[in-house]
Amino acid sequence: MKNLTALMKKAKERKSQHCFVVEGSKMCMEAPREWVRAMYVSESFAEKDRNQKLLESYTYELVSDKVFAAVSDTQTPQGILAVVEMPEYQLSDLLRGEKTHLLILESIQDPGNLGTMLRTGEGAGVTGVIMNRTTADLFNPKTIRSTMGSIYRMPFVVTEDLHATVLQLKRQGVSLYAAHLKGVRAYDEPDYTGPCGFFIGNEGTGLTDELAELADTYVRIPMEGQVESLNAAVSAALLMYECGRQRRRKHENLV
Repeated sequence: MKNLTALMKKAKERKSQHCFVVEGSKMCMEAPREWVRAMYVSESFAEKDRNQKLLESYTYELVSDKVFAAVSDTQTPQGILAVVEMPEYQLSDLLRGEKTHLLILESIQDPGNLGTMLRTGEGAGVTGVIMNRTTADLFNPKTIRSTMGSIYRMPFVVTEDLHATVLQLKRQGVSLYAAHLKGVRAYDEPDYTGPCGFFIGNEGTGLTDELAELADTYVRIPMEGQVESLNAAVSAALLMYECGRQRRRKHENLV
C-alpha cells in the first residue's frame, strides 16, 4: 500500500518503476491485459454481483474499504485500481506518411488539459503527441483520468530536445502550424491534408519564440467579443478537428 501511495504521488517513483496507477472500472478493464502488473479491489466492490463478472478473469488482491480509500486519489473511490506498465514509443511510431497528424506540446502545465488533449487527439485521428520534459507529467493520476482510456491507444513521445525533434519532423516533410498572434490566415484556411503537426504552447505564456519560429505557417483563431485567447485544449481541438474534417472531405471526393 505504501508503494501504491508513492506511485500515486511521486513522478520520480513512477518513472523509476516504469509504471503508473489507474482507478475505476473503465480504466482498469480497458488496460491491455499484458500491461497490468497488479490489481487491487475493495471488499465492497467485490461483493457486488455485476463486479464479480468483471473480475472473474483477473487475478487481484482484496483490501478493506478503509485501506482502499486511504490509497485512492479520488474523493469517492470506485473500489478498483490497477498498476499498469508504461508504454514506450519511438518517433517513427507517430509518423504515418501522408496520414501523419501530430500534436506538439510545449510546457503544458495543467494535467487536465494534457489528458483532454490526448483524448481529443484520439477522437480527431491524431497519429501521435510529442511533448517536452517541462510539460505536465503524462502519468499524473489527474492526467490519466482526463484521458478516459486514450493513454492506452495514443502514441506519444516525451523529448529531451523539442527543438531538435521538430527539426527532424521538418526533414521528414511534416508541415508545421502554430496558432499565433502574428497569424494572418484563419485556422481553417491552410491545407492540412498532407503530413502536418500543430504547436500548442504553455497556457499562460504561449509558445517560446524559439519554437514558434520553426512553424511553417502561423494561423489565427478568430475571436468575437473581448476574448483574447482560448483554453489550450480547446485551441488544440479546433486545429485537430479541422485537419480531420479536411481529410474526410478529401477522401469523400476521391471515392
